[in-house]
Amino acid sequence: MKNYIKCLMLGLLIFCVSCSDFLNKNPLDQITSQTFWQSEAEAAMGLAGVYSRLLVSTFNHNDGRFDTMGGECCMNQSQACIAIAQGNIEATSGDIVTNTYNQCFSGIGACNFFLDNIEKAPLPAATLNRYKAEVQFLRALFYSVLVDHYGGVPLYSTSVTIDEAKVRQSPKSEVLNQIYADLDFAIANLPNTAYSDGHAVRGSAQALKARVLLYNSEWQSAADMANQVIQSGVFSLTDNFRTLFLASGQNNNPEIIFSTRYRSPDITMDLDVRWSWHGIINPRQELVDAYECTDGLSITQSPLYDPDSWLTNRDPRLALTIKRFGETAVNSAGQTVVFSYNGPSITGFNPVKYCNWDVLPIDYSTLSEQDWILIRYADVLLMYAEARNEASGPDASVYDAINQIRTRAGMPALPEGLSKDQMRERIRNERRVELALEGLRWSDILRWKTAETYIPTLIDGEGGAQRRFDPAKHYLLPFPQSEIDVNDQLQQNPGY
Repeated sequence: MKNYIKCLMLGLLIFCVSCSDFLNKNPLDQITSQTFWQSEAEAAMGLAGVYSRLLVSTFNHNDGRFDTMGGECCMNQSQACIAIAQGNIEATSGDIVTNTYNQCFSGIGACNFFLDNIEKAPLPAATLNRYKAEVQFLRALFYSVLVDHYGGVPLYSTSVTIDEAKVRQSPKSEVLNQIYADLDFAIANLPNTAYSDGHAVRGSAQALKARVLLYNSEWQSAADMANQVIQSGVFSLTDNFRTLFLASGQNNNPEIIFSTRYRSPDITMDLDVRWSWHGIINPRQELVDAYECTDGLSITQSPLYDPDSWLTNRDPRLALTIKRFGETAVNSAGQTVVFSYNGPSITGFNPVKYCNWDVLPIDYSTLSEQDWILIRYADVLLMYAEARNEASGPDASVYDAINQIRTRAGMPALPEGLSKDQMRERIRNERRVELALEGLRWSDILRWKTAETYIPTLIDGEGGAQRRFDPAKHYLLPFPQSEIDVNDQLQQNPGY
């Protein structure tokens, strides 16, 4: 681990520069000297530098902002994101609009620089191909986030100078083809092993390709790719849902397929400060109500539902995901701990998932080292079930995939005889409650085209502002105005 951290920090030194926009902060012909890439150790440092591009808000707990936009949460801070969530999205909005774009392109720049130089290093052929495969996986990850939120974007497959970077966005189809090509190379060259040390493995690339295919309605291909992960037998559901999201349960966890890695005291984030002290993320009542009762029926159908006792007879995942504001908790030593939030919850709820009760009481010295999970096996099962159902209907394999997750949660199996439409609704709700607060909800309601009907039904507690969603523009984010200012070839997305 010490050697890994040294490589990571040296990689950061190699790749980091400090200007405010993508084109200015990535003059990739100036990042390192001609004396680098002379040994396998230097190649490993370069690889660590590429992985370090995940240590940004787009790939950590700030993903919760996408859940805020998706109507699962409110926020008591981050005014820009609140405005965006309420439909006030502009090219000058900053926050997610700017950070997602800049951080992903910074990652792509690091990937391209690595790929342009790695063959200078004296590496065995197998090591060279594995390193290249890891970086092509990361480039595909960065581009998959961009294409999901912006549509077509500038496509760079090699290092570019500032002037060379001034190009119009490529069609979304061309960007997807690059993503698929990178992932196919990664799948062919990454080891078919469990994910354990932060390095991408074959299952990481297969699962990411399944996600991209799913998000683009390539149903049969998405089902086939997800099934490759399932049939490999490399990954499985963990038996402890709570510690899946805590550092104490993440090392060699069979459910984690890829994540952003943190290790205290050298590589940490402020998750506990933001979620369990500042209380920035406030789950909404609509999300709480989505959890079924223990008989498998919704709260509007089940005789077990007690509106005066919100956790009684409810899906056990509810208590492992959300808590009432002000309620105490029990840490791993069995001690009752109290919270000292520095701001009230707008909704009356706060997160449990990812929050470490052992660090209470929290102050600004609190260092969080929970890995932020980007892909996990439960999501692969859900992707398979959704894609298979859309491609050919609710066969036995669809039931099996969903019921594995429900059984782990302590919930009854789905009822037999569901139609394709009924199964679709059950799968969508299962995604909602299983993956709650993991940053995926916004992408889900966009690709399902339900955002335009759901978002306008929401009223935020703070000021009673009604949310807006304009289907003519809000299915894509705008390109940041700062990028258009420096790249006059970039064409703004419609409506902005």
